[in-house]
Formats: sequence, C-alpha cells, structure tokens
Amino acid sequence: MKKLFLLVVVGVLFSGAAQAQYSASKKAQYLATIKAVANYKINDEEEIDNVEKLRQDARFNQKLQKMLNKLQNTRTKDSDNRKILKILEDAGEQIYKILE
Repeated sequence: MKKLFLLVVVGVLFSGAAQAQYSASKKAQYLATIKAVANYKINDEEEIDNVEKLRQDARFNQKLQKMLNKLQNTRTKDSDNRKILKILEDAGEQIYKILE
C-alpha cells in the first residue's frame, strides 16, 4: 500500500513538472512562430519597398536601436520587458492557431 501511495505521489509531482515544461515549450513555439512569420512577411511584395526604406532611414534605425537597448534578456526582467514578452507570446499563439 505504501508503494502504491509513493507511486501516486511521484506521478503527481512529475505531472506538475511535465506540465510546466510543456507550457514553457509552447511559449517558445509561439515566439519562434512570430519570428518566422515576421521574417516571412517582411519579404511580402506589398511591404518589401517600405521595409527597405526603413532599413535606409538613419533616424528610424537610431530610434529603433534606442528602444531595443531598453530590453533585457536576463531572468530579472522589469515590467516593460515582461509586458512585451507577454504581447509577443499572445500574438505568436494567435498566429500559431490560425496557421495550424
């Protein structure tokens, strides 16, 4: 009886860890999806000229770099970084579900 109880407890613990790992994996899939779709759509016939103009625009590139410098990829992200990550994950999830 003790062995059965121990097996049930271990199973519950591993299922929680597996669920967390699955959730993290899904978030990574959503981020990868949004990156791939953004890269694909940048080369869209209707947008490629506009994107090329932006790439040549020094003022835009300086502003973009200034904005990117505010981001962090460390574990101790501030609230803005967390909000941005959440927006990207949500958008990636929506795109993933549309294209699936």
